[in-house]
Amino acid sequence: MCGIVGILSIPNNNLKNDLIRAMTYLQHRGQDSAGISTTENTGKIKMHKDLGLVSAIFSNQQAEKDEPFMGVGHVRYSTQGSIIREEAQPFYTNSPYGISLVHNGNLTNIRELKQYLLLKNRHINTNSDSEILLNVLAAEIEDSSTNIFDAVEKTMELLEGSYSVIASIKGIGMIAFRDPSGPRPLCYGHSSINGYMFASESVAFTDTPYDVITDVEPGQCIWIQEDRQFQSNTPQKNTKNTKKTPCLFEYIYFARLDSIIDGISVYEARIKMGECLANRIREQNIEIDVVIPVPETSRTYAIKVAEELNKPYREAFVKNRYIPRTFIMSNSDESSNRTKMVKMKLNTIGSEFLNKNVLIVDDSIVRGTTTRELVKLAKIAGARKIWIASAAPPIRYVNSLGINIPTREELIAYNRTSAEIARELNCDGVIYNDLDIICGEIKQLEVNMFANGSIDGFEVSCFSGEPTVPPETPSLQ
Repeated sequence: MCGIVGILSIPNNNLKNDLIRAMTYLQHRGQDSAGISTTENTGKIKMHKDLGLVSAIFSNQQAEKDEPFMGVGHVRYSTQGSIIREEAQPFYTNSPYGISLVHNGNLTNIRELKQYLLLKNRHINTNSDSEILLNVLAAEIEDSSTNIFDAVEKTMELLEGSYSVIASIKGIGMIAFRDPSGPRPLCYGHSSINGYMFASESVAFTDTPYDVITDVEPGQCIWIQEDRQFQSNTPQKNTKNTKKTPCLFEYIYFARLDSIIDGISVYEARIKMGECLANRIREQNIEIDVVIPVPETSRTYAIKVAEELNKPYREAFVKNRYIPRTFIMSNSDESSNRTKMVKMKLNTIGSEFLNKNVLIVDDSIVRGTTTRELVKLAKIAGARKIWIASAAPPIRYVNSLGINIPTREELIAYNRTSAEIARELNCDGVIYNDLDIICGEIKQLEVNMFANGSIDGFEVSCFSGEPTVPPETPSLQ
């Protein structure tokens, strides 16, 4: 789950600032590293990347006289490789032409691709699957004699897994493409004066001169030539095995509340999931005094749950804003460190718990580390009974398409019933949303004015063990 952005414009000294601003809006998608690569009319390519947040890496940028016309940017959340500067993106190769590439997703056939690259005399310097993707694309461009669409099509035939990609190619322009299933988001916009912009989420276009047009479709490649001419190989629906299945976890947790992904408002999706969760809670016939969200992504769910159940909503957990999102901490972080981070991140307002039956609403429960600490905090504060409600269905399987979900044995829901999970968490009960119901309800939120075509389902492998669910899912109606 990384954030990517690309701009091809008239030469101007605002392009770099637009890249950095867009990356700041995408910071929630990755906090490990950030970087940009820009291309000037002279052909000079400048790269700046490092570990850390966008605001820290680019805080001391001195004013420059250069006026780049093309650039790509990236914020990283590592799912492959290590958290080292060498694996920060963009990645660059000077053959052919000079290509800077940013990638959001996860390749699953790395071993085969490395063997293929050896045959092409291309060598990989890191453990990043994004560097592999760059070199596969570069090899195909080299073989295709600048026929960009043929090169991308051959690249996509070789790749397995998930990928949304933006690449700037000196002398050629900018290309953006998305894998045939489309779990990782990518959209683009246009300015009649400047040119084109691509980004992972629509929120990245805020405060830029570019207006969002629509999503890059699964299996589609868009090529913006250096003179800003637009070309696309727009695939026909159901050809080349394309199936539009955005990742359900984008709507549950990762994407920003104010984004629209594949024609569905993230905010409206979370409101609908809150409504579905309230129905599940109502079925349990439990006595609740207060509804409490886990800050911050759970607030939308909790507000809707409280509204539907006609119960008080209270902000009883106080978050330290300077502690990063613990879900996207790398797997190299020890469990004890993760627990310490949770303790540092949250505190309680005791009066909201004392002698009350509390419903704690979270967006999801993964390992259970955070949830255990929340239960402990609620008990210390004097809660009488504690129920945990998850907007996400039970997460029982790993995800190989870009979400850094741990091994099955680390997942608290793996091979356990809700009652067994409640015992593990030391709470009175755990209530999950139903996968089929929320998929059916969210799909009905599509607004075709933004999307090129309706979705076929959702990528739900971490919930079901299967890569997608069909569109014919049950509805609450």
